Amino acid sequence: MRFPVNRHRLWQVGVDGAVVALAWWLAWQLRFDQGRPGYYNRYLDWDLVLLVAGVKLPVFALAGFYNRWWRYVSTRDMWGAVRGVAFASLATFLVFTLFEVQPNRVPTGVWFIDLLLCLAFVAGLRLAARSLIERPRPGQVVVRGKEALVVGAGDAAQLVVKEMLRNPGLGYTPIGLVDDDPRKKNLRIHGIRVLGTTEELPQLIRLRRPDEVLIAIPSASGAARGKIVEAARAEGVAVKTLPGLMELVSGDFDLTAQLRPVEVEDVLGREPVEVDLDAIAGYLGGEVVMVTGAGGSIGSELCRQVSRLGPAKLVLVDHAEPALFEIERELVRERGFTAAAAVVADVKDGEKMRQVCASYRPGVVFHAAAYKHVAMMEANPIEAVRNNTLGTRTLADVAVEHGAKRFVLVSTDKAANPKTVMGQSKALCEWIVETYGHRPDVATRFVAVRFGNVLGSSGSVIPIFRRQIARGGPVTVTHPEMTRFFMTIPEAVQLVVQAGAIGERGQVYVLDMGEPVRIVDLAENMIRLSGKEPGTEIAIEFIGPAPGEKLHEELVGDGETVSPSPHPKIRRITRPPVEQAWLEAELATLERLVEEGETLELVGALSRIVREPRREGSSTAVGAD
Repeated sequence: MRFPVNRHRLWQVGVDGAVVALAWWLAWQLRFDQGRPGYYNRYLDWDLVLLVAGVKLPVFALAGFYNRWWRYVSTRDMWGAVRGVAFASLATFLVFTLFEVQPNRVPTGVWFIDLLLCLAFVAGLRLAARSLIERPRPGQVVVRGKEALVVGAGDAAQLVVKEMLRNPGLGYTPIGLVDDDPRKKNLRIHGIRVLGTTEELPQLIRLRRPDEVLIAIPSASGAARGKIVEAARAEGVAVKTLPGLMELVSGDFDLTAQLRPVEVEDVLGREPVEVDLDAIAGYLGGEVVMVTGAGGSIGSELCRQVSRLGPAKLVLVDHAEPALFEIERELVRERGFTAAAAVVADVKDGEKMRQVCASYRPGVVFHAAAYKHVAMMEANPIEAVRNNTLGTRTLADVAVEHGAKRFVLVSTDKAANPKTVMGQSKALCEWIVETYGHRPDVATRFVAVRFGNVLGSSGSVIPIFRRQIARGGPVTVTHPEMTRFFMTIPEAVQLVVQAGAIGERGQVYVLDMGEPVRIVDLAENMIRLSGKEPGTEIAIEFIGPAPGEKLHEELVGDGETVSPSPHPKIRRITRPPVEQAWLEAELATLERLVEEGETLELVGALSRIVREPRREGSSTAVGAD
């Protein structure tokens, strides 16, 4: 049987041992204050004093004395101390009675005095520890605040509970913990008991009636969070959560400061993504890294994650000055990353990009600058091609000229079997990466990473739904059966950076986005998380798909095969690359039409190029549809 003493509490065992010995000695002194008969002296010899301690301390341990910090002792702990000391005294009495330790029996008065002294010392020491360590600062009022039921009993939960108890100003009192591991039931963390398992959460909420439920499991899946939210919501109890692992790493070190209301991103059912940090740090550490579109949703998160991996310099490029200012300020002033250089520049401007690369000589380029809104690009096809397609070719040329080691393109699922101008313009970006990567005269390793919708990114459906719910509805959904792949921003960027580490020359990768999510389900979840009921308190209105919009997005196009990569969440797309000479000629045609402003001809040419690519090893066109 494992001895129930945490190794970090051994000092407590030592103190209690001294207390037991002192109580035993004082009990004899008080019982025979006028002089003790000599035949009782044996009871104060060290071997018998050690025997008393040797009997009582294991009982203390079995009573759970050493599963908690003294500084967080509670009233319930005091009753536990009473029981523990009483059982320990009883056990000692039985040992001395049943075994002939000494011919002269211990007087009854000694047993009672020892019991009272031992209880006073054991309880008093614990109360004194809490009073001294946890006493309020001068002028500070201890506020009980909201009673919180904490879900989780791991490292994060321990830190959260500790901070709540240490800092009453937070306004939280933890009243219990819940964990999915049944072996933790009845254990105590900083004096707070694990009340039961997550399966028992609905009953525990009804019994304890907390003001809030706090999810303190950063690695919890969306499905697990969703069950917790449903259980709390059924009882009308608010829920807050620690963010996921990646969001947690990129945020504040104070866990309690990161507790926030549960959002739809937390309950989508996605499993946490793990990356090989050593491989990532290996190709980014000590390098000059350039991120285009650095002020955007993806670009700014790229900057945050890359800045933690030890680059020699991080060059932030964006033509949107306010967004660029914000990410530079965050990195330098809030995160203390001083090796950041913000450059206001447009990737379409070849001369400017040459100046930037000549000045900084980036070894790794993450190209995240792109126009991405489908309906907007459908109305502005010239700018879609100018920025997305021709801008990518310009940056690729500049990266090669200045000796970049890696070029990572951020692509989109809309490049698979593209039906819209935006998707077609990004499909050509992937072709550019493929052809440059296979050129024998190019040393730069080109890689493209394709993924679906990113939750919470600029212009995504989440902020739109959130605004509509705040206005009282209706929430507008295109079609009841429309589905999309979703991933969080930190998750997507983490895998983009990982793909840059494992990427082969001219290779396109696709991220495992999990199962597609129905947009109407997403809307209903968001409405419920806001405390309203969909269809009754907040209406859902179907408005029909936009021109060219698919009901179901695809991550892999026709004629493409998928194979595994070294990372389980990243898959390799295999297809014959397009012919380099043919692509260059077609890009020249598109460039001419852009400069001439021939919108209709441009749209027709773009559609034809994507529909009838000329691939290596085939003299016939390969249809994309």
